[in-house]
Amino acid sequence: MNSSVPDWINFTNGFLLVFAIAALVAFLSSFFTIHTKQAGIVERFGKFKTIATEGLNWKTPFIDKLVYIEDLNMQLMDIEVESKTQDDATIKIPVRVQYFVLPDRVKEAYYELDDPEDQIKAHVENVILAAVPKMDLDDTYKQEDIIAKRIKESLSEVMSKFGYSIENALVTKIVPSPAVVAAMNDINTQRRQKTANEARAESEKVLLIGKAEGEKQAQILAGEGVAGEQKAIVDGLRDSLKDFEEGVSGVTPNAAMVLIMMARYFDALKEMGATSNTILIPHSPSTVVDLQSQMREAIISGSLVGGRK
Repeated sequence: MNSSVPDWINFTNGFLLVFAIAALVAFLSSFFTIHTKQAGIVERFGKFKTIATEGLNWKTPFIDKLVYIEDLNMQLMDIEVESKTQDDATIKIPVRVQYFVLPDRVKEAYYELDDPEDQIKAHVENVILAAVPKMDLDDTYKQEDIIAKRIKESLSEVMSKFGYSIENALVTKIVPSPAVVAAMNDINTQRRQKTANEARAESEKVLLIGKAEGEKQAQILAGEGVAGEQKAIVDGLRDSLKDFEEGVSGVTPNAAMVLIMMARYFDALKEMGATSNTILIPHSPSTVVDLQSQMREAIISGSLVGGRK
């Protein structure tokens, strides 16, 4: 007699085996790991249940679900805002924002803020567009740190409500438009040219003053030389006259002076003839006699005038 296991028993055994395998798989898949500097959002039937921290975690099979893993590392975001200054110069201000999600505020960061980067960008633009139009172009360069500080303070106040911490906000380098750069270069060139011209003018002034001082000293020396020469001539004439009176008796001073002047006149003609081929001074005998007469009359007139005094 053949013994056989009923079909329903075989079916039941197979079902139980499949169920056991499925339950084992579900049980094992309920375990999950969260890496360092991360946090997981676990929901039950679409409702927030808990925050899964780093390490091994477990969720109820078929009921709980890991919906999101939040990165807790420092994040970098580069934003470039274009604005106009008070003096109507167009500039671009690049800002680098450093931020991260607070480990104890992961729930707020996930549920209360849909797009954190868009929110950060909007607040950065708001701060820059409120501050820069009130500054001149030069002031924007001088107040980069102040602008960055305002951005950080504004972002920290707003983003802390959503579980974000703003570590820093850096204004890296203000970039003016090409037209503004060209104008700035031209201004700098003109300024340097003005400085060079002033230095050149000052140098020329010093040279002119030095030249004028030199000419002044030369004129003083020349005047002193002429005065000395004239004094020497007078002294020589006086000595010659004295010697003539002592050597020749019976000659009056006037006659002696005339003879000395005539001798010097002929000496002068001799020197001019030795140094030049053209003699412009007449020297005929009648001219010499006339010159002698004129000199004598001048001496007599001078003597009369001196006698009246």
